[in-house]
Amino acid sequence: MSHPNKHNETIFHPFAPVETDGIVLPLRFNNPFYYQPHPLCILAAEKLKEHIDKQTEWAHEIERGKMFGVLIAKDRKGTIGFLAAFSGILCGRNCHPYFVPPIYDLQKTDGYFSKEEKRISEINNRIIQLESSEALQQKKNEYKAALQRESSTLEAKRKFIKELKLRRDELRIKEVLSEEDKALLTKESQHQKAELKRLKESLKESSEKAREQLLELTNEIELLKLERKQRSAALQKWLFEQFIMLNAIGESKNLVDIFKNEVCSTPPAGAGECCAPKLLQYAYSNHLHPICMAEFWMGASPKDEIRCHGNFYPSCVSKCKPILRHMLKGLDVEENQQMLRMEATASKMRIIYEDEWICAVDKPAGMLSVPSRDDAPSVYSKIIQIRPELDESTIMIHRLDMDTSGVLLLAKDKNTHRALQAQFVRHEVKKKYIALLEGNVENDSGIINLPLSPNHEDRPRQMIDFEHGRQSITHYEVIERNAESTRIAFYPQTGRTHQLRVHSAHRKGLSCPIIGDPLYGHQSTRMYLHAESIEFTHPATGQRMTIQSPCEF
Repeated sequence: MSHPNKHNETIFHPFAPVETDGIVLPLRFNNPFYYQPHPLCILAAEKLKEHIDKQTEWAHEIERGKMFGVLIAKDRKGTIGFLAAFSGILCGRNCHPYFVPPIYDLQKTDGYFSKEEKRISEINNRIIQLESSEALQQKKNEYKAALQRESSTLEAKRKFIKELKLRRDELRIKEVLSEEDKALLTKESQHQKAELKRLKESLKESSEKAREQLLELTNEIELLKLERKQRSAALQKWLFEQFIMLNAIGESKNLVDIFKNEVCSTPPAGAGECCAPKLLQYAYSNHLHPICMAEFWMGASPKDEIRCHGNFYPSCVSKCKPILRHMLKGLDVEENQQMLRMEATASKMRIIYEDEWICAVDKPAGMLSVPSRDDAPSVYSKIIQIRPELDESTIMIHRLDMDTSGVLLLAKDKNTHRALQAQFVRHEVKKKYIALLEGNVENDSGIINLPLSPNHEDRPRQMIDFEHGRQSITHYEVIERNAESTRIAFYPQTGRTHQLRVHSAHRKGLSCPIIGDPLYGHQSTRMYLHAESIEFTHPATGQRMTIQSPCEF
């Protein structure tokens, strides 16, 4: 697991004393999911950017966008320096000078992974070959023709039999028939039924023969697909077992063990290949003491996600949270400031309207709408404490993001809940939000129509998805422009998760993230998004009413 010291000389980059003069080291390691980059991380990031800019052969890939990370560390001599990492692979390679190596090198040509991957590739090529073969197409056509012939022949025969029956029925009605004639008609009917049966059997025999000939070819394909699936699953499990992650107290766990008790018990693809695990792994393996860490994006924003050149970002939740929970064990890590802020702000929640049927609260920024797995304070839990007589299943009608403040409407009984939800579904509820955006919005007003879907690899982030996303429509009006910001009013027509945040930040939207947005912009003391008013029809009185919470910024 450890790497020779000669690698340390090129991978661990000491700061010159003059560079760190006056910079105080952090007392605790930063929480990778909620942090402000330390000055040393900013300095290291600048040095890394300089190095990247010199690599002209990387220019095209960097231009497309890449996540990088730096880890500030101290060696045994007390020297302060940094490690650098990139997420995934860079220019088709896992290993580059200057950067920490991968935790497990998938590209070892003589390794089990490469050999098994080659075998899977061969199986896949054989499947493609068989599926595109003329023989298969011919057998498909023959089977299709046999089924069509069976169908058309039987249809014609049934039509003929029906005509004969009509003729027999007419004879029975119009003429006085002898017993002998009646017997002949009955015999004719029986004969036609027997002929139909024989025809069905003959045609079925012909189509079954064509089907069996087709199955001889398709069965081989299905067996190959099954083998491919089994080999791929086994290889993926084997691969996750090779990612043996260390922590500060010397414990080691592979990815299979790390994820086995998670909601998603199977590690996601690419787990262990992000910057943070790579950096910590190298530090532990080479007797370097981690001090703080940061990750930043370089290059163009991805097509669907929101990543801005030069911005620092938290570690991804889906891939990295379970891994880092293990790898940070033994380090003195900062408490999650977000959780602390939630606990502090919970007391600021206040009821701003209440009657027999509804209740409205002014939710402070940093408070959840509904409980989380961490049992953090929420509007739901707070209301239950204040109004224990309420039916717990009918309270929440809609939600506000944790970082969003403002009016949140609640129901006090099932009928009210049902009536208000119906208004939301019919888009009869009108909401107004006030936000401060980074930069200047070009147009004075407009409509943003960008479909949203969850980013399954990095929850809770949302992404633009024109193929599978749900329609998301936002109307906006600029209230005021300042030198570096825009005050804006949002009128969402739909209510998707993070709708206003993504529509603000995405380059196809306003390309101006909400100030303080920790996911799509730059973290600050708060996110400047406030639900100022909600307009709806009172489910009991039938009167149109508006509940407001004046914006404080």
